[in-house]
Amino acid sequence: MKKAILSAVELENENNSIACEYMDCVKDIYHSNSMKKLDKFEQHNHTSRLQHSVNVSYYSFLWSKKLGLDYRSAARAGLMHDMYYYDWRKPNSLRGYHPLWHALIACDNARKEFGLNDIEADAIKKHMWPCIINFPKYKESYIVSFADKFCAAVEFFDGIETIRKVSRLKAAYAQRR
Repeated sequence: MKKAILSAVELENENNSIACEYMDCVKDIYHSNSMKKLDKFEQHNHTSRLQHSVNVSYYSFLWSKKLGLDYRSAARAGLMHDMYYYDWRKPNSLRGYHPLWHALIACDNARKEFGLNDIEADAIKKHMWPCIINFPKYKESYIVSFADKFCAAVEFFDGIETIRKVSRLKAAYAQRR
């Protein structure tokens, strides 16, 4: 399994108590074929939708645990929050107000496959707050929303840094020729 961005924790390391506790919360979802499909879609600047979902899930887990909240529901919702299977940037994909629609589609897909408790459903449907006007009902929902924004920003800037590194390597190679 992957690491979460900015984390040194190997999430399938059986010798790491945090990794084990996290995996106990999400392993049924993570190892599903539905999640594996998300690896085919780019989310933010060279980050797959699966990696983004792992990032959001892991930080939702950590922050909820630190605050004494339902970290299991937060981790599961974070992993399923972008469980939709289209590229919204392509002309033939579903159109409309993507920040709202993708959350509703992800919630419907997650509910059909895994079943959801109230916290998970609310966190998935409202993870795009404040881009949508419906306020989250639970603290865990706010955490998933904040984790989503945090991870998207880190992924975006990490992608820019990767592009810069590649550009520098190309320039160095061109100078050698």
